[in-house]
Amino acid sequence: MNWTRYKGFSVGVVRAGMVAAFVVVSLPVAAQTNDTIQSPAELKRMSLEELFDMEVTSVSKKPERLSETAAAIHVVTSEDIERSGALSIPEALRDIPGVEVARIDSRQYAITARGFNSTTANKLLVLMDGRSVYTPLYSGVFWDAQDVFMQDIERIEVIRGPGATVWGANAVNGVINIISKSAEETQGLLVTGGGGNEEQGFGGVRYGGQLGSNAFFRVYGQYSNRDESVFANGNDAGDRFQMGQGGFRVDWRASDENLFTLQGDGYDGTVEQLAPGDTTLSGANVLGRWTHTFSDDSDLQVQSYYDFTDREAPPVFAETLHTFDLEARYRFPIGTRQDIVCGLGYRLTVDHVGNSTVLAFLPADLTQNLFTAFVQDEIKIVEDRLNLTLGSKVEHNDYSGFEYEPSVRLAWTPSKAQTIWGAVSRAVRAPSRIDRQLFVPANPPFLLAGGADFDSEKLYSFELGYKVEPTPNLTASIATFYNIYDDLRSLESGPPFVIGNGLEGESYGVEIEATQRVSDWWLVSVGYTFLDLQLHTKPGSTDTTQEGQEADSPRNQCFLKSRMDLPHRLQFDATVRYVDVLERLQVPAYVAFDVRIAWQASENLEIAIVGQNLGDPQHPEFGMPATRREVERSIYGKVTCRF
Repeated sequence: MNWTRYKGFSVGVVRAGMVAAFVVVSLPVAAQTNDTIQSPAELKRMSLEELFDMEVTSVSKKPERLSETAAAIHVVTSEDIERSGALSIPEALRDIPGVEVARIDSRQYAITARGFNSTTANKLLVLMDGRSVYTPLYSGVFWDAQDVFMQDIERIEVIRGPGATVWGANAVNGVINIISKSAEETQGLLVTGGGGNEEQGFGGVRYGGQLGSNAFFRVYGQYSNRDESVFANGNDAGDRFQMGQGGFRVDWRASDENLFTLQGDGYDGTVEQLAPGDTTLSGANVLGRWTHTFSDDSDLQVQSYYDFTDREAPPVFAETLHTFDLEARYRFPIGTRQDIVCGLGYRLTVDHVGNSTVLAFLPADLTQNLFTAFVQDEIKIVEDRLNLTLGSKVEHNDYSGFEYEPSVRLAWTPSKAQTIWGAVSRAVRAPSRIDRQLFVPANPPFLLAGGADFDSEKLYSFELGYKVEPTPNLTASIATFYNIYDDLRSLESGPPFVIGNGLEGESYGVEIEATQRVSDWWLVSVGYTFLDLQLHTKPGSTDTTQEGQEADSPRNQCFLKSRMDLPHRLQFDATVRYVDVLERLQVPAYVAFDVRIAWQASENLEIAIVGQNLGDPQHPEFGMPATRREVERSIYGKVTCRF
């Protein structure tokens, strides 16, 4: 495999995006009408009632009111992201009940929902504008490669609990759906940048314009330089991280019924290593989507994307992955009481692993096919009061063959201000290359071997929840669940040790959140999560180690957020977050304190100072004591200009 060729391709995409961005921003800004340019002060701030009634699409792949969804779903809005001070997607996910976010080093995170957190967490499906970003290598996400222009995010919809009926395998414990703004919503010029002790330098530029009366575009480029993390003794870990990325989006409304979207990104990053060489990551993607609207309750959407990623971590590992995906979704009513959503999909992945003497994926080259189909029927049993949703996804993968993932959801809305819901679901985590084809070392005699017969992990989930808006200034929700897991990954004794399906278990938990608008200028949010996970070896299993992962997720988490709009265009935002001990990893409980102070100097200029982890100089969040890195206190300044 010619690694230089592919790396050069992705670097070229990044450079092209950056050059395009700077060329376009040099065009006269006067080409845009003043009516299309809005400062943050001019943007309408949503009330709690409007947030409670916000439309979401991640639960059923169709618009529905957040307050009436039969699922535990949380929406992170663009304002939430801005006022949290988050510079990355993982940091924007920290204050969500049921979600675990642990920073590992300068750029890696362990992220999951409802347990099973690890550096290779594999029970959470992540999408960006409908593009799946998981790797078939281990059914997880390389979070360091998921860089976006944060101001372009419209919202992040986070489902805790299975979403496999519409999204498929690996949507076991949750779904994160990152939805970006349309090109029409990002007109004009935006320039942002800053730096600090840890976020040593970051900046980006975005320009949006018109290609005609009904066609809009935007281009962007950005760069970041993050300081290295530290070991427990305070010594530098030598893992400084640099990343550059560029991209574009075009939205064309050809008619009232037809909307076309074309978008793409390219990135290139480097992670320093003490020895023997730097880790590099690069990639590019392009996505096209056509939406045809037949009526208010009927539409057809066809989407396709290509994704290329390349990663080299000498001397252990390298991978090149090509993904081609095509899907169609059709929504239509039957009579006045039934709403059907169905779809078909196909995904082709072409994976090459650069093996080393330390470990190997055998065979090194693998092509896989995934075929999917789903149908979901929402039945209005009692108009505006009681809805029953039935559905299932059927998939065929090259490892385990056919998989089915049904669910039944019931939502009772006794009044507009409250919803009681319940759900019963089955979801699977399909086998990945690490389960079947990982060998350590690369040549016999092996110490560890993938399981040739490794089967899908199964989840049977039972959920019950309540959402309420007792007053226009107060919203609250509670979600409870009981999960039964079967055929979980185990490590069967050898020699060699073999990956098997020798574990089973159960978990239960409670997730609570509430938001109170104390006054016109003060908003307060609180959240609490309790999780209990128990794992057991199945009869005949010889596993002696993997039961311990039940203690790799915090039993208790809670947060308190305050958001204030002060006189003289000042904003003061503060968050206190508590995360319980991770017993097996010997990670102590910690309290994190974040603060953001921003001044809207003019309609087009904002200056902000952000402090993160202010409670202590450094603390660990994940990893074994002997090798883990720790998160340091961070302070940075940021300037944003809009024209």
